[in-house]
Amino acid sequence: MNRRLFARAAGLFAFAAAPVVAASAAKAEDTKQPRMVIHVGGGTPGEMNAALSFAANFIEHYAELGQTAAVEVVANGPGYLMMRDDLSPVKARIAEIHAKLPTIVFSACQNSRRGVAKAEGKTVEQIVEIPQAHDVPAGIVRIGELQAQGWSYARG
Repeated sequence: MNRRLFARAAGLFAFAAAPVVAASAAKAEDTKQPRMVIHVGGGTPGEMNAALSFAANFIEHYAELGQTAAVEVVANGPGYLMMRDDLSPVKARIAEIHAKLPTIVFSACQNSRRGVAKAEGKTVEQIVEIPQAHDVPAGIVRIGELQAQGWSYARG
């Protein structure tokens, strides 16, 4: 291919690709917000408190930089205990953090809730959750969805 034809083809390609590059740059701009999913799979107060500290520290760090960060705490398996209104060892701390940092989302795995209900011989409705809990069908699926959207992952 001669140089003129090559230059013309390259120019046409650059012109045609410009909207794609602009769209990619806009998408990259959308994902600049720091986003962290924090997984609570363990049922100890230490693991739960670590997750709550991670969440608060993450939000506060970026606030100091003038940025808005997003955090979602996902509790499943033994970690679901933190979302129970009757037994959560961190219920008061969640309420305190949520009052101070209301953008933190607390997601409660409904697979785990059904498992707890069955183990305790109760209905799902009898397993009352803390007011801050946001139900998700499956905690592990929610974590995967967030990671697929570019969220960073930490385990409490």
